[in-house]
Amino acid sequence: MERVLVLGSPGAGKSTFARRLAERSGLPLIHLDKHFWRPGWVEPAPEEWQRTVEKLAQQPRWIMDGDYSRTLGTRLRRADTTFLLDTPRSINVTRVLRRVATGYGRTRPDLADGCPERLDWEFLQYVWNYPRKLRPRIAAMLEEYGGEVITFRSSADIEEFLDAQVPAFKT
Repeated sequence: MERVLVLGSPGAGKSTFARRLAERSGLPLIHLDKHFWRPGWVEPAPEEWQRTVEKLAQQPRWIMDGDYSRTLGTRLRRADTTFLLDTPRSINVTRVLRRVATGYGRTRPDLADGCPERLDWEFLQYVWNYPRKLRPRIAAMLEEYGGEVITFRSSADIEEFLDAQVPAFKT
């Protein structure tokens, strides 16, 4: 495990899992949200974002969390391991609501400065529709690019993996 992707719906636990995996494996951690968003939740131009992802992916070792399907192919070409957090949407929505309730107005460590926690209807719809709209596209890309894919369907799956496997990856 040298270049690891962590994918899944918002609220699935990507950032938390990626952080814990980085702590245990010693691999550098890249939160894509921190590189994507500009202050005030402004998106970069698509070409600029593609260049940013290409530069990040060229690093020799990393753990990257975040879907960003427009640049997923770039990351999949470099990744040797992908973790897909395929948790139920009801759990994901609940976690998003809890995260907003506890951190509203504050910027999380995995987000860019100037992007305080917020919630809007469009984002909730995105989380709810993720299994139907985005997961199939991601699954097709994972199959196309190959590589090792480890799927977690619950927090218990994640805990079991971290407890059993991660010490073997320590650098």
